[in-house]
Amino acid sequence: MFSLHVDTSRDWRREQGQVLLTVLGLRSAGHRAELVAHPDSPLGRHAREGLQPLPLTSHTEADFAAGWRLSRVVRRLAPEVIHAHDPHAVAVAALALSLDAKGPQPPLVAARRGDAPIKQNAFSRWKYRQVDRFVCSSETVRRALVAAGIEDGRTVVVHDGLDLAHVDAAPRADVHAEFWLPHRAPVVGAVGPLVAHKAYHDLVDAIAILRRHVPDVHLVIVGEGELRASVERQVRHLRLEKHVVLAGGRPDALSLLKGFDVVATSSHSEGSAAVLLDAMASARPIVATRVGAIPEVVADGETGLLVEARAPDALASALARVLGQPDLARALGAAGRRRVEREFSAERMVRETLAVYARLAGRPHAGDTAHPVAAG
Repeated sequence: MFSLHVDTSRDWRREQGQVLLTVLGLRSAGHRAELVAHPDSPLGRHAREGLQPLPLTSHTEADFAAGWRLSRVVRRLAPEVIHAHDPHAVAVAALALSLDAKGPQPPLVAARRGDAPIKQNAFSRWKYRQVDRFVCSSETVRRALVAAGIEDGRTVVVHDGLDLAHVDAAPRADVHAEFWLPHRAPVVGAVGPLVAHKAYHDLVDAIAILRRHVPDVHLVIVGEGELRASVERQVRHLRLEKHVVLAGGRPDALSLLKGFDVVATSSHSEGSAAVLLDAMASARPIVATRVGAIPEVVADGETGLLVEARAPDALASALARVLGQPDLARALGAAGRRRVEREFSAERMVRETLAVYARLAGRPHAGDTAHPVAAG
């Protein structure tokens, strides 16, 4: 199977890590896979360590020049399937297929890793009509697409995969030494941007409640975002300055996560629950809210404890239970590691992605090949 992968992002996020895992995994399995990426992007630079990505610069979503350049690449390489990994990549790939409609065209696969609503302008509607299959990172994401009008039969769930060797190679940080926390004090950790849907205010409230039963508990939040000032005000108001650390964005987030006694998530919505996969791979017990993709990842009572969202009391109670029962914490962590190895490995993700390609290969392109209406 020969697949051509397109990613136009100029940032390095977890999504780009999944692109690289997919391409390298397909190659390791004996399949041909080529990557098209922005030459100056972190993905392009990372990819050059293991393969030679094809350069492509896209300035806007309706970038006809980029679409034309990609159409030349598609004609020259003749892939059996095109996999677009971000919304702009979907646009460029759809334009490429539209601008070169001679002969049979490869099916277009679009990755979808967030549950944000798709845009409804004319160009967006056109580009998504060109997609033969949406590969969603969770059932939550898939349902959001269907609710937005995408036909159920054009969607499939392939959960993200983890590079377990990469997780295992990260050293465990001594969070007590790193943040000057009291020796042996229990540490609750959270990793993720300080944005509204993460609901860190609920987690801080839960820590204030938890301190009635576990006075020396500490919370470390690894991440940066627009709500930092608001969370800082809340910490001061609750007089938790000595118990809550806002660590900011950290390149060693995985190492810090390994040092937490329990990993907590207080989200009101969650499209992929990627951080919880890292926690499970690191054999860390989890306390999280029962929202979005989280129940797809965390087996309640087996690999973590799930509580209702917007309920700091319930969150505090579950944290107290894990911190107060070391045997339970170890059992949850060990079960989480086994679940990741069984259901969320990179190898499993590559196999399921390849199965999507195989079902599509050889079928005529299903989308509307008429030229799009320019975004306006």
